[in-house]
Amino acid sequence: MTRSLLSLLVLFASFFVTAQEFKMDLVQDMKPRNIGPGGMSGRVTSIDVVNDNPDIMYVGTASGGLWKSTSGGIKWAPIFDKEVTASIGAVAIQQNNPSVIWVGTGEGNPRNSLNGGYGVYKSLDGGKTWKSMGLENTRHIHRIKIDPMNPNTVYVGAIGSPWGEHPERGVFKTTDGGETWEKVLFVNNKTGVADLIMDPTNPNKLIAAMWEHKREPWFFKSGGSGSGLYMTHDGGKNWKKLSEEDGLPKGDLGRIGVAIAPGKPNVVYALVEAKKNALYKSEDGGFKWKKINDKGDIGNRPFYYSEIYVDPENENRVFSVFTYVNVSQDGGKNFQELMPAYGVDNGVHPDHHAFWIHPNNGQFMMDGNDGGLNISKDGGKTWRFVGNLPVAQFYHIATDNEYPYNVYGGMQDNGSWRGPAYVWKAQGIRNSYWQEISFGDGFDVVPDPVDSRYGYTMSQQGYVQRFDYVTGDNYIVRPTPPDATTELRYNWNSAISQDPFDTSTIYFGSQFVHKSSDKGLTWKVISPDLTTNDPEKQKQSESGGLSMDATGAENHTTILVIEPSAVEKDMLWTGSDDGRVHYTQNGGQTWTEVTGTIKGLPKGSWIPQIKASTRNKGEALLIANDYRRFNYTPYAYRTKDYGKTWTRIVDANDVKSYALSIIEDPENPNLMFLGTDDGLYISFNAGEKWQKWTEGFPTVSTKDLAIHPREHDLVIGTFGRAAWVLDDIRPLRALASDKTLLNKEIALFTPPTAYQAFYQQPTGSRFGGDGLYQGENKKPGAMITYYLKEGKKEAEGKKDEEKEMASQTNQDEDQAEVEGVEKDDSSTSEPTEMTGIQKKDSVQFDFYDGQRLIRSLKYKTPEKAGFHRIFWGMDEKGADRPSRKVQTKKNESSGLEVKPGTYTIKMLYGDLVEEAQITVKSDPRLEVSTAGINEAYTNGKVLESYMQKSADAVKQLAQSKEVAESYQKELKKMDEKKFKDQIDASKNIVKQIDSVTALYLGKVDKRQGITRNKEMTVMQRLQIARGYVGSRKTGMTSTEKQLMQFAKDELESALKKTNTFFSTEWSDYKGKMESLELSPFKETKVFNLN
Repeated sequence: MTRSLLSLLVLFASFFVTAQEFKMDLVQDMKPRNIGPGGMSGRVTSIDVVNDNPDIMYVGTASGGLWKSTSGGIKWAPIFDKEVTASIGAVAIQQNNPSVIWVGTGEGNPRNSLNGGYGVYKSLDGGKTWKSMGLENTRHIHRIKIDPMNPNTVYVGAIGSPWGEHPERGVFKTTDGGETWEKVLFVNNKTGVADLIMDPTNPNKLIAAMWEHKREPWFFKSGGSGSGLYMTHDGGKNWKKLSEEDGLPKGDLGRIGVAIAPGKPNVVYALVEAKKNALYKSEDGGFKWKKINDKGDIGNRPFYYSEIYVDPENENRVFSVFTYVNVSQDGGKNFQELMPAYGVDNGVHPDHHAFWIHPNNGQFMMDGNDGGLNISKDGGKTWRFVGNLPVAQFYHIATDNEYPYNVYGGMQDNGSWRGPAYVWKAQGIRNSYWQEISFGDGFDVVPDPVDSRYGYTMSQQGYVQRFDYVTGDNYIVRPTPPDATTELRYNWNSAISQDPFDTSTIYFGSQFVHKSSDKGLTWKVISPDLTTNDPEKQKQSESGGLSMDATGAENHTTILVIEPSAVEKDMLWTGSDDGRVHYTQNGGQTWTEVTGTIKGLPKGSWIPQIKASTRNKGEALLIANDYRRFNYTPYAYRTKDYGKTWTRIVDANDVKSYALSIIEDPENPNLMFLGTDDGLYISFNAGEKWQKWTEGFPTVSTKDLAIHPREHDLVIGTFGRAAWVLDDIRPLRALASDKTLLNKEIALFTPPTAYQAFYQQPTGSRFGGDGLYQGENKKPGAMITYYLKEGKKEAEGKKDEEKEMASQTNQDEDQAEVEGVEKDDSSTSEPTEMTGIQKKDSVQFDFYDGQRLIRSLKYKTPEKAGFHRIFWGMDEKGADRPSRKVQTKKNESSGLEVKPGTYTIKMLYGDLVEEAQITVKSDPRLEVSTAGINEAYTNGKVLESYMQKSADAVKQLAQSKEVAESYQKELKKMDEKKFKDQIDASKNIVKQIDSVTALYLGKVDKRQGITRNKEMTVMQRLQIARGYVGSRKTGMTSTEKQLMQFAKDELESALKKTNTFFSTEWSDYKGKMESLELSPFKETKVFNLN
């Protein structure tokens, strides 16, 4: 094939080029940062530990995945990030081969905020990889038991979904390691496994606590005929339901927690929810039972926690795990609190769900609760909180405009918090940088746009406060009823919003929209009841079943979202928990309902988010979900005409789970982000196509999203993995504007404003070891993002193909010569040596101040194609540093910090050039003087010239020393006796060079230890002067001028002595050596400052 034919083929192919497809591995260097916190952790649901090596621990969380420690709980790593769910209900280790781990997904504590799962998983390599083993439709698995005699036999206790009635619940058994399953115990479609225990001496004997329960969005019922204790002695082939004849209570039962005494397995305890909740005990292995305690100290709220555990070394030491952990020393007759929660300095978070006791050491225990994980090694006398499990469950997320800006949000059971998106401090984002600003279950937080010291936080049932995070002077601003007869209904997670046109005006939702024009001090109702006001869904005072639980979590027919338009004054959207959508254009005087125009949305669905367009009137995005009625379909819509019509932009073909949040880029409507129960999704075409973000972000319930207006970061609030920040989404914005960008060989994007911030050391301690949580901080310097169509690996592969094609071409040309075809000799000249940039082995970034090149940074070409980031220190090229040895430098020295201003960046790759502008600003926290900055810069440049002059002089001395040492060495080889005088002269001249060099760098001190040179050197003078001058941003003083003069005088003196040395001693030495006609000498320079 001739070259001309190849060229034609390439030209022909170019007509058919289309936009390259975006793939997630292109953003491997644009990973979101997990900023924490870890100190306020989240709900831990299951724990297991390798018995023979208890440093290896596994901890499952309600919605933050599975975590592993190999250091006894000092350091932790998530090991379940890539699966389809982050909700863990059970974890079990195969103790005779602890590399085998079983995980049941979907937490088993059915409160209103629970997360579902997708069956059971198995790992054969300690959690490095996972395989789905089925049972996906169980939704929630609360227990897994492995037969210690035959580990291929495993029992799964599926509690099932509380939101629906379905048959995939009960006890399942496999005898082939999970390849197939048999349902060995099933009662009815509303009854699942609340607990499952196995006799440690007889793995065929199991006791299952079956629980009939049902949750509606507005009601919960625990108890029914399906509940009860079931016992098998033949591995599940036959079960006996225990009844009042066996000593258990009469009538319907509810949730039951059951435990066997490992050291005495005939002793079994059962914590039974019934008409009268009580603790029962069996001393014959579960055949006969006796009530031993029905006092309040046995526990409360059985629907949320009903767990009982027995010390393996003492069958009478019993632990009841509920809001608190109580311990009995007398077989359950009396309990007392094991660890305190409130009113003490060493409290352990209440609301306990997981408990583990080492089977051979009752002193070693672990506790999991709504606030994280605790470890005790002394039987519960003292506890260590694990502060580096960042599994906080955020409901909402918000930001302010401080420097650095802060992230706000409320957490499930853990208050409302404020913490930095990044810090201008060394190391990471520590727990101590986060501040709890309000107590209770935390929900939405709205910082005051005028002064973010203040704002609004909210806890359950509409308890909204005005906060002052500096002093803690918070006060209630919850709306009160308009009259004495009106009862307000507030959702567990009520609606609140700030008016974009008036900073003193906020809105709050009950069944009405409430408006305050004085920052919450007074309120007025500006709407009718905007819900269905269905009385059948307002019976929360009766909720709970056998045990009442009227906490307000089931409050219904309430407003969930109030969304003011930022482009149309007095325009508000509302959405309710019973599916109604309204808007007003006149500040609430009249309201229009548009519920009926949302096609395909089941009536009565939950409306958690409406996002009004920041550009167009009448345009909004809407998120709906219906999983609380056992419908896991995702719903997201857009309207452009005030809800007259809606276009569905998310369905089951787009994402894997139900939708929770959405946001549209305020500058480019094609770029959108979607949060679902299984993670974060991105769209570059206004929602026509969605892709899951898999680079550096886990599978996790993604509750809320915000885009910071100044820094263009995507801030992500997750329900299970705390808060995240995706820095600078402008490259994604550019891609959404032009999809053919991916076809370009290179692209350089406009960087965010770079701040010359001053950094501090971290607070509290500098050295934290491995146990101290450090959220990922933003890297210092100016962040610059670029795109490469091909990485080094792809390019190398292409080069191999080109070589092969060239070889084939040469063969074709040789053949052509044989056949008499004339060969093209136009390219026979010698090839020139190519640079690394030209060969595409490296990428170079040149920085210009106007036309002046001030810095060049070169990096190896990344291995893979895609978006990559570098960080420029906002410095110019600096002077060389004097060195006793001749050095060949590959990289420029760093120099002065640039002055605030706008600079040009040129990216060089191959023969391609891309250009962008970057703005550099001073530390915004400081008041700086432009004149002072200019003066410091000018004087810094003077000192830099002194440094370069010193480096040049010392370099010439070092080169001369090399020459003399070379002579000394070569003459010794040739004839040491003959050239004795020249060898001695070389030794002496080397000593003289060292003496002159010492004027700049000091004498070489060969003593061991820390030594100090008493004589002041040129470098010491320069370093002292540079330190003072560089720190004087407000202007020079007499101190700096004096230090500069000292440096100048010291340098002039050294240069004078250097010049004298070269004109006398060195010149004489040079003449003697040249007479030998072996001269390697170079011409020397004379050094002057002027």
